[in-house]
Amino acid sequence: MKGSMILLVILLTLLALFTVQNPEVVTVRFLSYSGNTLLLVVIVAAFGAGVFGAGLAALPSHFRQRSEAASAKQRTRELEAEVKSLKAEIEHLKRKPEPSKAGGTE
Repeated sequence: MKGSMILLVILLTLLALFTVQNPEVVTVRFLSYSGNTLLLVVIVAAFGAGVFGAGLAALPSHFRQRSEAASAKQRTRELEAEVKSLKAEIEHLKRKPEPSKAGGTE
């Protein structure tokens, strides 16, 4: 946690330095829209769009892993129940008296 806070402070410091050194206003054109904004706004918007796109690309993998984890948990519960029943059966068989081998008639 401490390391991530230090990294965040460093990144915000670099962002502040970039803003001070590049105060230019740029013209942004997209399809039929056009507007003037700070270079920093363009860069932050592009970064945000990239993060959003990466998050969308990771969603199928996230849901597949959740499904596999749920299946693994269910299988673990089934196997634990089987182990418990087998242990109970072993204990039952240990308590059962053995048949005597002294019959007398052959």
